[in-house]
Amino acid sequence: MSPVLAGVLQLIALTAALALAYRPLGDYMAAVYSSPKHLRAEKVIYRCIGANADAQMRWPAYLRGVLAFSVVGVLLLYLLQRLQGGMPLSLGFASISPDQAFNTAASFVANTNWQSYSGEQAMGHVVQTAGLAVQNFVSAATGMAVAIALVRGFTRSRTGDLGNFWADLVRGTVRVLVPIAVIGAVVLVACGAIQNFSGIHEVGQFMGGSQQTNGGAVASQEVIKELGTNGGGYFNANSAHPFENPGAFTNLFEVFLILVIPFAMTRTFGKLVGNVKQGYAVLATMGIIWLGFTALMLWTEFAHGGPALQAAGAAMEGKETRFGVGGSSIFSVATTLTSTGAVDSFHSSFTAFGGGIQLLGMMLGEIAPGGVGSGLYGMLVMAIIAVFIAGLMVGRTPEYLGKKIGTREIKLAACYILITPTLVLGFTAASMVLPDALGSMLNTKALGAGSHGFSEVLYAFTSGANNNGSAFGGLNANTPWYNTTIGLAMLLGRFLPMVFVLALAGSLAEQKPIPETAGTLRTEKPLFAGLLVGTILIITGLTYFPALALGPLAEGLS
Repeated sequence: MSPVLAGVLQLIALTAALALAYRPLGDYMAAVYSSPKHLRAEKVIYRCIGANADAQMRWPAYLRGVLAFSVVGVLLLYLLQRLQGGMPLSLGFASISPDQAFNTAASFVANTNWQSYSGEQAMGHVVQTAGLAVQNFVSAATGMAVAIALVRGFTRSRTGDLGNFWADLVRGTVRVLVPIAVIGAVVLVACGAIQNFSGIHEVGQFMGGSQQTNGGAVASQEVIKELGTNGGGYFNANSAHPFENPGAFTNLFEVFLILVIPFAMTRTFGKLVGNVKQGYAVLATMGIIWLGFTALMLWTEFAHGGPALQAAGAAMEGKETRFGVGGSSIFSVATTLTSTGAVDSFHSSFTAFGGGIQLLGMMLGEIAPGGVGSGLYGMLVMAIIAVFIAGLMVGRTPEYLGKKIGTREIKLAACYILITPTLVLGFTAASMVLPDALGSMLNTKALGAGSHGFSEVLYAFTSGANNNGSAFGGLNANTPWYNTTIGLAMLLGRFLPMVFVLALAGSLAEQKPIPETAGTLRTEKPLFAGLLVGTILIITGLTYFPALALGPLAEGLS
């Protein structure tokens, strides 16, 4: 079987698996977030945290819950890392330095999982499981809760109520993420991923000598890092490590885990607003972009442009032979179009245009299908922008799902789409003029002063501000400048958009629904899906094209 055919068949199998899971999972999540009943385990959690899960919250109270919970998460994870040296099961590792501990705490709480350290050489079992793995669950559940709050903004009338953050957080964790993660971990263990609390072992090498390796609760963390679109690996090699990702089947299974909740949440959206066709329109938009980017990446990597790659016969440098060009390309698009950031290959080793596709996927806002929760609310904000543009074209007051999109709503949506580019381009510009920041480019003599070096820095801040977490190699990000600025980019890129999303949800929930008329834009039709795709690509292109021209485009055309 040719590598091209193998890649196409993998994509078809993945699409079929996602289609089979779409309806049952989407319906189940809709039932979870609309149920008036609480499970016994959930009631115990509510008592422990002192929350009244039945109290309705307006958007300021909902936001305070999100921010308070996240601040506590940052502090606890920071302290856990700083105290690691005195903890049991630390494997002899020292405590993490203050700037790196802040960066890592911000990263995992913000659902980014940017790692400026080697996991197997820095983090013991307690930090990995009680710290990082826990945040993989609750940061994902937080994003899902915010998305559900925005959906409620469309369904509520003149109340301003968005539900209860603590109930949404606990339900998303207990009823959605944990059950799927348990099943997924069993599958990974059955396929060869490790799950233990063993210490460091000396392992012999084929060519003589030895190396040290340690075990860990890898399968359980691997499944939630993908399912929750987190991405932080137990090992430095991430999902290219055979302990995390043993073979071709687990590679495709992990891509499925990355995409299944973000795609299924469009069904949840349709059920909750009482019109599943609206969910299909959002799904179609996400699917068109995802399939288009995947096809473009496969073509780019199989074409393996450039004399060195042509001579080798394939763009395999930096890719695992277990997965090949096809599996690696599908995985990389899935992780950069979502906020996952996990890698089964070296993103910096992709062709110049392949690296540009990865960058562009993050620059879209990671909404196709995006992160768990963040993909849906990001796409709904873009839908509001699209109906506003359509309203300008035909001279009508824009409406979406029976709610008027007025001055307040469009200002909030505009602020949402401006935050991330400001962080990305601002921090990148600062890094390109500071000598210490430029000195972090390890390949300065070969590439650092040119387009690839610029791409490394641009990729780092694009990944951080969009809560992705993947990186281009060649940039030493474990410095006070990058640890601090990327940490700030991750926190601001995560929580500032949530402020505007929840304010937008509150504004919509205060409105009275508007009856549909003959002049109402039919947002469940293919025409609107096309308009939405165009809006996303045009806004992103106008914002980032100059930066892309200086980086991957210049490198690819040189």
